[in-house]
Amino acid sequence: MTWDWGFAIDIFPRILKAMWITLGATVVAYLIALVLGLVLTLLRRTKIKPVKWLAVGFIEFVRSTPPLVQLFFLFYALPEIPYIGFAMSPFLTGALGLGIHYSTYISEIYRSGIEAVPKSQWEASTALNFSRTQTWVKVILPQAIPPVIPMLGNYLIVLFKETPLLSAILVVEMLQTAKIIGSETWRYLEPITIVGLLFLLLSYPSSLLVQHVEKKLKRAGGKHHATKGVSL
Repeated sequence: MTWDWGFAIDIFPRILKAMWITLGATVVAYLIALVLGLVLTLLRRTKIKPVKWLAVGFIEFVRSTPPLVQLFFLFYALPEIPYIGFAMSPFLTGALGLGIHYSTYISEIYRSGIEAVPKSQWEASTALNFSRTQTWVKVILPQAIPPVIPMLGNYLIVLFKETPLLSAILVVEMLQTAKIIGSETWRYLEPITIVGLLFLLLSYPSSLLVQHVEKKLKRAGGKHHATKGVSL
């Protein structure tokens, strides 16, 4: 089979339209991962041991099972559970599944940032009579998150490249669209190649941007960290 430019041009708008589904799923899943990841991090640091153990167990379980299996469970098995089961649209299921999966990795990134905050900042917050919420919102998180932004950006790119998994639960994103076109025309070369190139064109510049941000943060030499601290 040889490359047909006419066919490639004809199907390109259809794949391009599906790209927005891919990007939408990526954004929604990433927002879920950012929020849930922070919640898991805070739960791991709680002094209530059953809650802490539950958070640790959840993180280890999710990280130890393939994301495709988790997507299948949410889409096919969850609705079948008596009394508590419920069904979701393929898009919502996919975004939720990927978001939950990557929240466990992002929680570790948050944890590394929090543990890098000097102990003196916690002590200064206590001395200033900050509540626990004020300590987290005004002191700890503003110092913990900026240094880990490059790592968070890397996981956004990784999550974007995982979206083809959503074709397994009937989300009509780029890969699923390419497969549909292939089944309709018996030509897979052009649609699959176009999808691969679109992933490359979107992910590679994003990777360069993350590297640029990381270099700028390193050149800052911790100045941002110092200015955000609390001193007595």
